[in-house]
Amino acid sequence: MATYQEWKQRAQALRLDGRAFIAGQRCSAASNETFDTLNPSTGKALADIAKCDAKDVDRAVVAARDAFESGVWSKATPAARKAVLLRLAQLIDDNAEELALLEALEAGKPISECLGLDIPESAACIRWHAEATDKRYDALSPSGPSVVSMITREPIGVVGAVLPWNFPALMLAWKIGPALSVGNSVIVKPAEQTSLSTLRIADLALEAGVPAGVFSVVTGFGEGAGQAIGQHADIDLVAFTGSTETGKRFLRYSADTNLKRVVLECGGKNPQVVLPDVANLDAVAENAVAAAFWNMGENCSAGSRILVPSSSKAELLQKVQAVLEGWKTGDPLDPEVKLGSLIERPHYDKVLAHIEKAKAEGARLVCGGKATLTESGGWFVEPAIFDNVTPDMSIAREEVFGPVLCFIEYGDVEEAVQIANDTCYGLAASLWTDNVNQAHKIAARIRAGTVTVNCFGEGDLSTPFGGFKQSGFGGRDKSIYAHDQYCELKTTWLKLD
Repeated sequence: MATYQEWKQRAQALRLDGRAFIAGQRCSAASNETFDTLNPSTGKALADIAKCDAKDVDRAVVAARDAFESGVWSKATPAARKAVLLRLAQLIDDNAEELALLEALEAGKPISECLGLDIPESAACIRWHAEATDKRYDALSPSGPSVVSMITREPIGVVGAVLPWNFPALMLAWKIGPALSVGNSVIVKPAEQTSLSTLRIADLALEAGVPAGVFSVVTGFGEGAGQAIGQHADIDLVAFTGSTETGKRFLRYSADTNLKRVVLECGGKNPQVVLPDVANLDAVAENAVAAAFWNMGENCSAGSRILVPSSSKAELLQKVQAVLEGWKTGDPLDPEVKLGSLIERPHYDKVLAHIEKAKAEGARLVCGGKATLTESGGWFVEPAIFDNVTPDMSIAREEVFGPVLCFIEYGDVEEAVQIANDTCYGLAASLWTDNVNQAHKIAARIRAGTVTVNCFGEGDLSTPFGGFKQSGFGGRDKSIYAHDQYCELKTTWLKLD
């Protein structure tokens, strides 16, 4: 990997294009308005971004519908779509350093994570769904010899994808991989804080051979472009990743307009449950720190609650602190940094307010929790660990979406399960045990879309990702199951003589 100085030099040499991408070309917003995208590690402006609104969404939808109805993509052979998507995946790999730098600058993410994980995983996701394109079969029903009853999948049409700011390229790949694979046209609205990597990937998609109109990017704010996507009567499905509160708005938009399908991946307050039989607390500590603080805790599947028996708490708390000492906070362009900046000032203020509220409610701040590196002009917060947290405290119930981990003691396994499930969310959980019987039994009782045992993670590209309760609605990202939600299921009934 390049050195810190080399990354800074490359950042200075970038020529950033913040224009939207509609109908196969870069363009200004219809209003010609722009807004600044900021570097959260300095607080300074990076580039002017097109401030799209309903007029721009209309343009993108017309282009998307025209492309869909023409069949240039929707009726292309699966093998042809596969070939184009494979070329896109390769172009993402070929341009990985540029894309990683864009994400580090705009999202405050450590360059080592962007280049080592996010961008390669984005390419791998596109490649995985590309390979699945020509490997799915439709079916005949067992309806008897007097009919031929075909059950087929058809692309749903025009898809709107509204993305979060915490994993810009990767969440883009999670949406467009399956949606494009099955033949849809897709209009993407990136988060206003992180538009640049999505726009650059749109350029690469055109270069790869995705036809004009099939993939557009409208940049802007939720109350402008995002709401216009949610309310547009000619969009057939909206796939959204972000807060539960905003996800609920898309359900209302659907109900008030054309009953478009809505797929939501929302928040989480995810438990890490450590059972009393665990002998190797070193492994727990390593994973617990990664679960809570990876990506500065700006992760919907962050393991922000660690549930631990009284007999193990003191030892595990000490080991977690020791591991965390090796996580350096600083400039995201420094390859040695593991914790970058928070995304923006309002979110930074919100995280610090959560920390102050936890202290006021009686939780004990073990370490961190303060603003740091303020001289940079950026929004850095020391990773915080709280002890003496009870399940009714705000810090144990509300999604902080920042670098905060709370220790919660439990008496017995029944209480641990009850605490783990006592939340409106149900996205992810981790379970630690040395007993395989307990692993199966307790994992089955935890109400979450993904339960990892003796590790922290989200599975791989072959496993579905999404949540129970208010963590999700309508479908899953990743895996072959993601293809179905972007399709309509059709029965064709042929009566034979």
